[in-house]
Amino acid sequence: MKNEPIVSRPGGDSTFAISVRELRKAFNSVEVLKGIDFAVRRNEVVCVIGPSGSGKSTLLRCLNGLETFDSGSVTVLGHHIGVSRTDLRAAREQMGMVFQSFNVFPHLRVINNIMLAPRKVKKIGTAQAKAEAERLLARVKLEGRGDAFPRQLSGGQQQRVAIARALAMDPELMLFDEPTSALDPETIGEVLGVMRDLALAGMTMVIVTHEMGFAREVSDRVVFMDDGVIVEQGTPAQVLEHPQHKRTQAFLDKVL
Repeated sequence: MKNEPIVSRPGGDSTFAISVRELRKAFNSVEVLKGIDFAVRRNEVVCVIGPSGSGKSTLLRCLNGLETFDSGSVTVLGHHIGVSRTDLRAAREQMGMVFQSFNVFPHLRVINNIMLAPRKVKKIGTAQAKAEAERLLARVKLEGRGDAFPRQLSGGQQQRVAIARALAMDPELMLFDEPTSALDPETIGEVLGVMRDLALAGMTMVIVTHEMGFAREVSDRVVFMDDGVIVEQGTPAQVLEHPQHKRTQAFLDKVL
């Protein structure tokens, strides 16, 4: 059952971390999401692939309220996004997001980047927040770099700091928006290794990515989007090795 393609169910089902129904979003007159139905089970790893401009990042940004949407419904961890600020705030406290461009604070040392949200949002004491930040630095293989500033780190290291910062809120769900697209080939593996460890630990994850080998290895399900719709979804073997839709086949012919 786990690997069957799924569409969203009504909110309230505790087996689903994410439930999206008939999601539509337009920028001016351009509709970028055209009635998306999408769901993610708890502890599932879903990789979203597709050409640039297909709506992948917009979908992700609607999940955490960075983009408003025009119609439909989005339920994340039991909270109804777009309905109230209270629901959005509660959902954000339970999910982390990692962007393409790191978005770490350049004026703060690494340790303070990681400590900031737990101290400000969860009101955790300094000593506890620092101990947790040091544990997370070890988890992302950056032991001893807490006193460095982001400019003193490579791109891959900065992205691992961003992951540690997201994990500092002890999220139930992680969203990744092309986390390796701004990295050079030598550092991509560093970030994918950390994400691989999160998947093995059972973290629920939605990953927008162009790393097809990573998607094949780590994901429970691959979703192919094009022109604002989900064209095809299934296990990595089904979608990446035996795609059924001509558009999926054409895309994979160019990237594999």
